[in-house]
Amino acid sequence: MLRGYRFARPFKFQGTSLKGSAPAAVATNTILFVGLFIVASAILSSFWVQTTNFQIGSSTNQTIVVSNKFKKTPKPVEFPLNCSIGNQTQTCPANYPTTFSNTDEIDPSPNPLCPDYFRFIHQDLMPWKRTGITRDMVENAKKTAHFRLVIVKGKVYVEKYKQSIQTRDVFTIWGILQLLRRYPGRLPDLEFMFDCDDQPVIRSRDYQGPNSTRVPPLFRYCGDRWTRDIVFPDWSFWGWNEINIKPWEGLLKDVKKGNERIKWMDREPYAYWKGNPFVADTRKDLLKCNVSGTQDWNARLFIQDWILESQQGFKQSNVADQCTHRYKIYIEGYAWSVSEKYILACDSVTLLIKPKYYDFFTRGLQPVHHYWPIRHENKCRSIKFAVDWGNNHKQKAQAIGKAASDFIQEELKMDYVYDYMFHLLNEYAKLLRFEPRIPKGTTHLCSESIACPANESPKKSMTESLVKSPSATDPCTMPPPYEPRALAKLYRRNINSITQANAASGMAVHDDCKLRFKELKAKRSYRFILFKIEQQQIVVDKLGEPNESYDDFTSSFPADECRYAVYDFDFTTEENCQKSKIFFIAWSPDSSKVRMKMVYASSKDRFKRELDGISFELQATDPSEMSLDIVKGRAC
Repeated sequence: MLRGYRFARPFKFQGTSLKGSAPAAVATNTILFVGLFIVASAILSSFWVQTTNFQIGSSTNQTIVVSNKFKKTPKPVEFPLNCSIGNQTQTCPANYPTTFSNTDEIDPSPNPLCPDYFRFIHQDLMPWKRTGITRDMVENAKKTAHFRLVIVKGKVYVEKYKQSIQTRDVFTIWGILQLLRRYPGRLPDLEFMFDCDDQPVIRSRDYQGPNSTRVPPLFRYCGDRWTRDIVFPDWSFWGWNEINIKPWEGLLKDVKKGNERIKWMDREPYAYWKGNPFVADTRKDLLKCNVSGTQDWNARLFIQDWILESQQGFKQSNVADQCTHRYKIYIEGYAWSVSEKYILACDSVTLLIKPKYYDFFTRGLQPVHHYWPIRHENKCRSIKFAVDWGNNHKQKAQAIGKAASDFIQEELKMDYVYDYMFHLLNEYAKLLRFEPRIPKGTTHLCSESIACPANESPKKSMTESLVKSPSATDPCTMPPPYEPRALAKLYRRNINSITQANAASGMAVHDDCKLRFKELKAKRSYRFILFKIEQQQIVVDKLGEPNESYDDFTSSFPADECRYAVYDFDFTTEENCQKSKIFFIAWSPDSSKVRMKMVYASSKDRFKRELDGISFELQATDPSEMSLDIVKGRAC
């Protein structure tokens, strides 16, 4: 396409009055001039629409392209909802898009590679890789399904079995209908069962041995390590009207604006949570971490009463207005919670209490990079440590919050939600070993048949989330499956990161450690103290008498185990002044176990903060690194 060229200025005829014989001559000249101008314009215009080759020197191979065929960017073909008075009978319009074959209107630029969490599509479909999916398998998934969905020739048919919680089923089906509007005619015929409840039900242990080839393929919103349910984006991406949550695309923009209103450094320096604690014992237990008259765990926790909130017009539950604290807590309810994506989008550090479940995108999150892991069995202490650490390492904490919100804004935008659905259903369809058919009693559904008769609130969400035009780009490029070694490495890396963070945050310091240190510092009751980690707390290992030597001190360290230690060192300055300094040693011999090294290293800084009066620190892996000469050099 040519850009920047200018059109000729149009002629402006003046209304001047002419007399005598002059008008005829002027008229003749004007006609000739206009005719010549039209001919010249026609000749020149041909150069704008043709490709012209120029020879340079004697070469005939060098070509300068003046212009290729002028191609105007096509205006998107829109298919708005047809909810006119004449279409209140829920009929699907005749022009409903089921194919989109105009490839000239597809952007030819290379498609981006899908986010890494798309790789888990291959993992979720692994149980059927060898056997494929038979009709019997699909029928066996009907036991707990809320509906069967069939796509034949680009049209959607649904057979409902039972009512779901609220409008989960309606908005899940609505989302699939929008996928077909986005990529009409690009999904193959397929048939599957969907369960809209929270917890996965296809237990791996029930399909071992002879039953290993009979796993029912059942779609739902979350999974866990013990089940084989196929994970699919949840209904709230298209709106959760029962609690006034907008569709995801518009909500993302609102949250981004909310983040800009209150910068991280200006937010409350505490951990925030607001929700319903009565759906799970773990949430009730979390309430014990709330601030009280006797204890402050750095948490500010609030109970969300959705009935009262709905009566008051949802004035206190706007997701975009809740990014006011530096830290936000995520904790599962009865199962996984849709709130996770809203919390991660906030620029706050997500304190993620050890989850049991995963949804389709959370397997792409990295602990300590996108969130801070919180221990399940020792929540309060772990939350307090995380907030203290973040407030003492503000740049690092802010970076964790920013990495999470960037992930949500860039890798969980609505384009990728649709692309995940597209690739999952396409990969699923490849495994089918039967021809999908339209069962008797199913209902043909389209956007109009769901949205037009809907009440005001759900209809508003559907209107906002409606895909009005086929996509001008192809879906992102599906990444290959994980190699077994690469997947194992990913799991090990995540476990190690969680272990390090949990070891530090969950490590209690026994009161005796602080008491003995005060006695060493104030009364000089001991020459040195050794500390060790035992049963998730730091305890006193050995007390050195005041008359013991430095050699006695160094010989007290075990050869293959880590320790902390403090030593009260007396020395004489060059000015012949007697002085004393307390130094700290982190002992981590090469022969000690890797996990032990990690635990001691991650807990060190927090423990040192409990010991007020340390002058300097030494880190040693063998006795030569804490020799008396090195100590004297640091002390003086």
